[in-house]
Amino acid sequence: MRLHRLDITAFGPFGGSQSVDFDELSAAGLFLLHGPTGAGKTSVLDAVCYALYGSVPGARQSGQGLALRSDHAAPGTRTEIRLELTVAGRRLEVTRQPPWERPKKRGSGTTLDKAQSWLREHDATTGTWKDLSRSHQEIGEEITQLLGMSREQFCQVVLLPQGDFARFLRADAEARGRLLGRLFDTHRFAEVEKRLAERRRAAEAEVREGDAALLADAHRMQQAADGAMELPELTPGEPGLADAVLTAAAVARSSAREELTVAHCRLAAAESAQAAAERALDDVRELARLQRRFAEARERAGLLQERADAHREAQARMERARKAEAVAPALELRDAADAEHRRAALARTRAGALLPDTFADAGAAGLAAAARRAAEELGGLESARRAEQRLAELAEERAGLDRQERADEDVLEETGAWLAGWEATRADVQSRIDAAQDAATRAEQLSVQREPAAKRLKAARLRDQLAGDTDTAAHRARRAQEETLTAKAHWLEVKERRLNGIAAELAAQLTAGEPCAVCGATEHPAPARKDAGHVGREVEEQALAAYQTAEERQAEQERRLGVVREALAAATAEAGDTPTGQLADEVAELERDFAQARRDASALHPAHEELRRAEQEHERRATARRQAEVTSAARVGHRDQLDRERTALETELAEARGALDSVAARSAQLERQVALLTDAADSARAAEDSAQRLKDADARLADAAFRAGFDSPQAAADALLDDTAHRELQRRLDAWQSEEAAVRAVLAEADTAAAAQRPPADLAAAEQAAAGAGRRLRDTASARDAAARRCTELDRLSVRATQGVRRLAPLRTQYDRVARLAALTAGTSADNERKMRLESYVLAARLEQVAAAATVRLRRMSSGRYTLVHSDDRAGRGRSGLGLHVVDAWTGRERDTATLSGGETFFASLALALGLADVVTDEAGGVRLDTLFIDEGFGSLDDQTLDEVLDVLDSLRERDRSVGIVSHVADLRRRIHAQLEVVKGRSGSTLRQRGGG
Repeated sequence: MRLHRLDITAFGPFGGSQSVDFDELSAAGLFLLHGPTGAGKTSVLDAVCYALYGSVPGARQSGQGLALRSDHAAPGTRTEIRLELTVAGRRLEVTRQPPWERPKKRGSGTTLDKAQSWLREHDATTGTWKDLSRSHQEIGEEITQLLGMSREQFCQVVLLPQGDFARFLRADAEARGRLLGRLFDTHRFAEVEKRLAERRRAAEAEVREGDAALLADAHRMQQAADGAMELPELTPGEPGLADAVLTAAAVARSSAREELTVAHCRLAAAESAQAAAERALDDVRELARLQRRFAEARERAGLLQERADAHREAQARMERARKAEAVAPALELRDAADAEHRRAALARTRAGALLPDTFADAGAAGLAAAARRAAEELGGLESARRAEQRLAELAEERAGLDRQERADEDVLEETGAWLAGWEATRADVQSRIDAAQDAATRAEQLSVQREPAAKRLKAARLRDQLAGDTDTAAHRARRAQEETLTAKAHWLEVKERRLNGIAAELAAQLTAGEPCAVCGATEHPAPARKDAGHVGREVEEQALAAYQTAEERQAEQERRLGVVREALAAATAEAGDTPTGQLADEVAELERDFAQARRDASALHPAHEELRRAEQEHERRATARRQAEVTSAARVGHRDQLDRERTALETELAEARGALDSVAARSAQLERQVALLTDAADSARAAEDSAQRLKDADARLADAAFRAGFDSPQAAADALLDDTAHRELQRRLDAWQSEEAAVRAVLAEADTAAAAQRPPADLAAAEQAAAGAGRRLRDTASARDAAARRCTELDRLSVRATQGVRRLAPLRTQYDRVARLAALTAGTSADNERKMRLESYVLAARLEQVAAAATVRLRRMSSGRYTLVHSDDRAGRGRSGLGLHVVDAWTGRERDTATLSGGETFFASLALALGLADVVTDEAGGVRLDTLFIDEGFGSLDDQTLDEVLDVLDSLRERDRSVGIVSHVADLRRRIHAQLEVVKGRSGSTLRQRGGG
């Protein structure tokens, strides 16, 4: 990477536009960037870093965005950084503009413009620039990929910060580890450690889970074996658990099979004994059954002998009933004729009671003739009935016309009154619509004014708050400045006192016979003595640290004051000079007017709806009035027609009603008379017919009884049996015969008769013996089944345990392997003798490379005296492998880097920085770094050491490499001819360049 040109505008202390031609400065190989303290030397390096990565180095990252803008810049000048460089054989131009608040083009105040970036590439064939991207993200990814370094690595490798490496020399292993981890991106090795630890925990959990499942199966097998199985006294995860469980399971299975064999033998003996007892019980039961059967048959024969007379009487009763069945049809016919005759006589008596006395002696023929005459008169009233119905309809229709006439009159009166006030109603609603519309327009106008007014009020309140904050920040900045000046004066005084007594400090280190570190003499005749005002290096460093701390506090307070002032200016530009109270009153009044206009405008929609409903009502009422006028005119002719038809119908009905009130009453009278005469005629004919049928039935019944052998019809009737009695008598006869046959058959059986001759059977004793044998069989079978289930369960659990052990074996192997790797990378393994973690091991290798690369230059800077070496020793509880020592060739002893003097610390840290730059460059893919910067630290060197350091830096020019030294040491201006001077002024800093070609 080689820098060609840098253009700075309104950045940091530079109020205007400044340019740096790095090609001219790099021609001499070494160039000096100098200027007074606070002039902006570091800001030039910040501009390079910002152009490449869009942010400044880590220690100054608080100055991002708006804070990068120069306080000396003109309001209309935008901050801009443009850098032209060559990297990876490509000539690029990067332009970055951070966000800034520019004055508004219209009106007062400012507006915020976003950050912008451009990336262009020079085309050597055409000699023109080609646009590549305007995306912050794309440009950042492109630059990072080309350089092969992150911003932190770039700031550590290209912008060599000597203060950081001086601290690196004296830091402990943890601090060195953090810096090296950032530069070499070793977090992936820490992730490997973390990943291995996670895999170890996961594998351990799986193994423990598998062992727990195996132990659970072992507990189940112990339960299945009724506690006869001994479990191993091991916990999940311990070695040997699987073998112990499988061995115990094998022993338990063997014992269970032996118990099953014994149970099978016992079951066979019990089954034989139970079968013999069942056979004996069957024999006793059969003997008892036959003896009981013979006794029951003898008892049933005695009962049959006792009921023999009753059986003969039932047989005679059944014979008489069979003879009477021949007379039964004649009896039923005579009973039916008698019942019919009585019903007909009763109906004739009732029908005659309803007729006038004139029909008392009339027969069936006379009553039928009178009924025909009444029916003929009833048929003649049909037309009169229709006329009467029509007359009622005419009356209802006439009443309806009258009701319609009254309703139309009401409609005409109501609609006329409503339509008379229509114009006034419409005008009133329209006026309310107009008022609401005006209010809505006013509300829209006020709504536009609300947001600007509220913003002005908010800005005014912020302005009032920031006014007080500005005074406080200004007071703190002044106090910090005074403290800085005091600390600086104290440091300069202490430094001057130490320089005045530096000879005495060196003389204190002299030892008789040993060479002087300055002149090399072994004799020291007159060493300098310390006076009362002499101070040591530690006091000077403490004063310098106090001054630097005060200077940092001052910069922080000034930055905060600038931020507060910028915010106050922005708030004042937006709020103006109007008092906050007045703005608040204006906003409140505007809100009240807006709310009132909104309330007034809310009546617009209801008013529109009311007008629409009123217009619909006007149309409806006008239509109703027209319809009422039309129906009134048509109703007059219809009424006259109805009156004429009613008069004609009334004349006709007067003749048809006779003495009754209506045709319906006359018709009902005739209908009742016809019905009564018809019923009486039918009843008379039925009575005459039933009397004749009864006489014929009596004659047939007497003849049938005589032929059946009965003295009278009544005797035949008494001998008859109904169905229920007949079935019951037949059942008794059949039962007696069946019982007699069954008893004879039992008494004739040979087995039954033989059993009756034997002693009585003892059924209870046989049943008790059979029950005992059955219980013994069930107990034996239960024991056999339990033993079989125990064997089955033990076999099943053993198979599952064996499968679990086989399945767990690869997991346990994997766990052992991962656990060894995790312990090795974490530094807890016995194989890791130095207890180094993987990341520490990698960092130790990188530190060894850095120390080797730094020693090449350190030996030249120290005239071959010092060599940097790294140490793998563990420092206390810290990590091992990150120790850093210096070997002094004059004494041949190795000592800590913290014992180096100020000048020695500078060139040792410089050598370390250059060595680290070489290693990081190789790590980043060998990107060539043609331009380097070294920031401060040269003031602590004597002339000889300074010459040696410059010779080393001058050697970096090999292969066209250039080195920029950032320092305010005056002697360097004489030694280095190519210079870039930063000149500080009240209107901002400027750059003055002098080439050294």
